[in-house]
Amino acid sequence: MLENIEVVRVKRFAANPAGRDFAVGDIHGHFTRLQAALDSAGFDPAVDRLFSVGDLVDRGPECRDVLEWLARPWFHPVRGNHDDYVCRFDTCDAENWVYNGGAWFAGLAWDEQREFAVQFRELPVAIEVETVGGLIGIVHADCVFDTWAEMRKELEAPESNKRLKLVQNTCMWSRSRVENFDTAPVTDMRAVVVGHTPMKRPAVLGNVYHIDTAGWMPDRGYFTLLNLHTLETIPATRPALSQDWD
Repeated sequence: MLENIEVVRVKRFAANPAGRDFAVGDIHGHFTRLQAALDSAGFDPAVDRLFSVGDLVDRGPECRDVLEWLARPWFHPVRGNHDDYVCRFDTCDAENWVYNGGAWFAGLAWDEQREFAVQFRELPVAIEVETVGGLIGIVHADCVFDTWAEMRKELEAPESNKRLKLVQNTCMWSRSRVENFDTAPVTDMRAVVVGHTPMKRPAVLGNVYHIDTAGWMPDRGYFTLLNLHTLETIPATRPALSQDWD
C-alpha cells in the first residue's frame, strides 16, 4: 500500500494571455500521434498549454512515455479511470485492468510501478481554466451535478467523507449524459470538457463538450483539439450529437 499523498482534487488555472489553451481527448499511450496533432495545430510550447481529459495510458504502445509528458510544464491532465488503475495498482482488480489494456504496467518492476503511481496520484480529478469568455471545467467522464460548484464541493470534502469515492468514480466513469442524450447544461460554467466515451466526431450536449474521437485507435480514430478560448475544434468540424463507436 502506498503512503497517503495529499492531493489537490480540483486544480485551477488562470487565463493564458500569452498563448492558446487546448484540450485533447483520451490519449491511451499514443503520444507520437498526439505530438503530430499538436504540430498540425501549430502548438507553441513556449506560450500554449495543453489540458488532457485523462486516460493517458493503457492500450497504446507508448505508455511508459507518460512520465516524460507529465514533466512538461505546459501539459496538464486530469485523472481518468485508466489513470486511476495506476494510482491503485496495489489494490485494484489487476485481472480486469490487464484485460482493459494494463499489461504494460504488469510487466514493470515494482519500483517502477510505484514511481508511476506516485506521480499519477498527483493528478487532479477536475481542472478549472479561466478564459475571457468564462470558466471552463475539465473532467474525464462527466459532471453529473447541476452546477460545477456542487461537484467541486463534493470533491474537496475530507478524505474521510463517505461520498467522496462515489463522486470521484462518477467523474471518471459516468456515461449517463451520453446514454440519456441529456442536454441539461452545467449552469455555472461556460463549458465543461470531457472524454471517456469514444465519438465519431465531437459532440456537444448542453454545454458539455465530448472530445474523445479515439485518437488512440489508429485504424479509425483521430485526436481532436478543442481551443478553450473559441470552443472551436481542430480539425475543424461542426460538433453534433454523436453515437458511440459500434
